[in-house]
Amino acid sequence: MKVGYITSEYPHTKIKHAAGIGTSIKNLAIALVDKGIDVTVFVYHQNKNDIFVDEGVEIHLIKTERFKIATWFFYRKRIQKYINNIVKKKHIQILEAPDWTGITAFMKFKIPLVIRFHGSDAYFCKIEGRKQKFKNFIFEKSGLKKAKAYVAPTAYAGRETQKIFGLNNNKIKTIHYGLQLKHFVNKNPDIYNENTVLYIGTIIRKKGVLELAEVFNKVVEFNPNAKLILIGSDAPDIKTDSTSTYNLMENLFSEKAKKQSSYLGKIPYAEVQEHIKNTHVCTFPSFAETLGMVTIESMAMQKPVVNTSIGWAQELIDDEINGFLVHPSKIDDYATRIIELFNDKSKCIEIGRAARKKVEQLFDIEKNADINIEYYKSIIEK
Repeated sequence: MKVGYITSEYPHTKIKHAAGIGTSIKNLAIALVDKGIDVTVFVYHQNKNDIFVDEGVEIHLIKTERFKIATWFFYRKRIQKYINNIVKKKHIQILEAPDWTGITAFMKFKIPLVIRFHGSDAYFCKIEGRKQKFKNFIFEKSGLKKAKAYVAPTAYAGRETQKIFGLNNNKIKTIHYGLQLKHFVNKNPDIYNENTVLYIGTIIRKKGVLELAEVFNKVVEFNPNAKLILIGSDAPDIKTDSTSTYNLMENLFSEKAKKQSSYLGKIPYAEVQEHIKNTHVCTFPSFAETLGMVTIESMAMQKPVVNTSIGWAQELIDDEINGFLVHPSKIDDYATRIIELFNDKSKCIEIGRAARKKVEQLFDIEKNADINIEYYKSIIEK
């Protein structure tokens, strides 16, 4: 089988940007290559055109182009032409693209197109209660309607996206993102820096970081030795027009909490893994995700996670068994869970061990790659 992926991001030093979408695509692409599948990744909005191979995956960089008029249309056509040439040359049998921004709107392919619900702008606008630009909705709906089938990382993301765009529910299959578990091993889960809380992700309102500041105020009041570590890129704030959401966090911290918090910015992923290993509790109080890669990465490293309780998170964590689910708006309850874990090392070990088992059951990329292969085959053969 020969599969192609269309994306604006992918983790590699030659590529401008990589986040959750790119990480999940790379995890799957490498697992498919290991199973004998030929994988080609098309990365648009890049600084230059290039072709190279990384871990068995053939990667095509497509340079950003500007046109005198309707760049949104003509650049899509440029991408379409390039991909169709490679599809014909390599005999690629199926393409996959994300729902975000509706990149495949106005594109035509002679092979089946699958759209994976990484999270459309419309999806996040609905969850956050924001108004979406009409143009963005039309692009995303057009891209989705052209697809032959869909993949949702959680049943929640599938249901919400289906309702927003009026899709055929029978064409949506839930296949969780997966991890290469051999790269997520914590040999000493009982060794960590006590009373530390770790957050990984963009510093942005929708991730619940402003609520996290208030939560940590409560935690540090109870435990003056508590420390909060924040890792991720800072982002502008859509409600206040502030250029820095982290500045808004700082303004919410008490004096004690501010002294006990550290913002490390964006750091290499090898360092991120070390921080996960060394922390006491991981926390992700997000208001808007489709799954949340950092949650399952932390669970794989046998860390107790205090997570949001919204929709998708209920498919990741069984509350009080392999993690904790608390709505981000419930500041006192959220702080209480973190403090409970600080005070009970055996509970942390127990929760972490159960979290690893849950990841092995549902989020092992080797198992999930097989599910993807069978789904692709069923679409190709129709």
